[in-house]
Amino acid sequence: MNRTLRTYLLFAITATTLVAIGYWGIRPEGFMQSPATSGADSAIDFYVENARSVQFQADGKLRYRMTAEHLEHIQRSDVTLVTHPDLLLHRGSDYPWHVQSARGEVSPGGTQVELIDDVRVARTDAKGRPTILTSSRLTVFPERDYAETSQPVRIEAANGVTTAVGMQAYLNDGRMLLQSNVRGQHEVR
Repeated sequence: MNRTLRTYLLFAITATTLVAIGYWGIRPEGFMQSPATSGADSAIDFYVENARSVQFQADGKLRYRMTAEHLEHIQRSDVTLVTHPDLLLHRGSDYPWHVQSARGEVSPGGTQVELIDDVRVARTDAKGRPTILTSSRLTVFPERDYAETSQPVRIEAANGVTTAVGMQAYLNDGRMLLQSNVRGQHEVR
């Protein structure tokens, strides 16, 4: 009996030790925790429906008027996602640039705006001549009055149509540098 008791005791101690090791190594609450997801990276801390914004220059003239169907601000990256942005960029002028796209992404502080899909930039000058620029993507740097793209662009003006791949636009000067594959069809008047 002594031998049976010793075997039983040894078995009980071994079982208790294994249970204790198992309990501390694999805790039941560990099964109840959900795995870390990247949802925190894209957590939206606020959103706006039917957004409207107006900004004036220091001299009181209208700088821009912007509307959008929907804005979402991503907390971690401080990026704002915009659905159907529509911007009238006056910059104190009577002839504003009308900028539209399907989507947009505004960087922290608004230093860079990425216009994505169905980008359209239009302006009519003092003589009533329209200029329309279209592309699939355009990066705008509002404080520098500068825009660029590496995507194909199409520029329709009063005297013809120009296409290119890649563009740099200096909005203050009204100057555009076309990068490659430049093609033009112009009407002489």
